[in-house]
Amino acid sequence: MSDDCIFCSIVAGDIPARTVYETDSVLAFLDANPLARGHTLVIPKSHAHHVGDLDADLASDLFGAAASLTPEIQAAVGADGANVGVNDGEAAGQEIPHVHVHVVPRFEGDGGAAIHAVAGGRPDLSNDELDAVADEVAAAIDG
Repeated sequence: MSDDCIFCSIVAGDIPARTVYETDSVLAFLDANPLARGHTLVIPKSHAHHVGDLDADLASDLFGAAASLTPEIQAAVGADGANVGVNDGEAAGQEIPHVHVHVVPRFEGDGGAAIHAVAGGRPDLSNDELDAVADEVAAAIDG
């Protein structure tokens, strides 16, 4: 746990939260500043700043919980769909430096946008550029 992390303080019970789900490794609670009715945050109980900081078991627990909770949250609030996402790093909009999955219920006509809208304009990449990026990513993964 991190002493200066608001989510770690929630896990420790020092800050109250509207908890909707809890296991030994994961906690889910309503966002205090929701984007929609039922907006839920799913977090690992142990502190991890970035998705890449999670070990395989914790990542499985976290994303497994998000997957199983999403339809339950949708049903509870009568949503027509949901956006599920992670802001990983400050440049991506991460405000709390503790990994968290947003489950944002969506309703027909709510004025929201698809997850594609978060990146702004789409880059105009040629097939050669896409091939080069694929090679770069594959090389980084193979290490």
